[in-house]
Amino acid sequence: MIALIQRVSRASVVVDNQTLGEINKGLLVLLGVEQEDTREKMEKLATKVMSYRVFSDENGKMNLNLEQVGGSLLVVSQFTLAADTGRGLRPSFSGAGTPDQALGLYEEFVAFCRAKGVHTETGQFGADMQVSLVNDGPVTFNLQV
Repeated sequence: MIALIQRVSRASVVVDNQTLGEINKGLLVLLGVEQEDTREKMEKLATKVMSYRVFSDENGKMNLNLEQVGGSLLVVSQFTLAADTGRGLRPSFSGAGTPDQALGLYEEFVAFCRAKGVHTETGQFGADMQVSLVNDGPVTFNLQV
């Protein structure tokens, strides 16, 4: 399971000219599911995302996590994160989770974060989405479990 996280001052996702999810300070999470992913991996990754220290403390050091700054999550399904780009000029998606598996783990990821008390917004699984963000820093990390 892969989470590309970006520290944002604001982010939103639009489908068919309708804003589905919008946050201010927090993390935009682009979430990719691979074939071997499980609920256990999802919980480990969600915990890591929420606990990862990417926000600046009073000394300008990245020492604070999402909860410590009162931040939110915007979680967007991102099938292409599971691509194998090692050969040729076209990505292979043979390692990506099936749509049913990915949808289930995506929904469980969102529910897990919400159950931990984190304000969590979403896009629409499988939709053509337009994601807008102001990357704060810029700060971007690729987290995998």
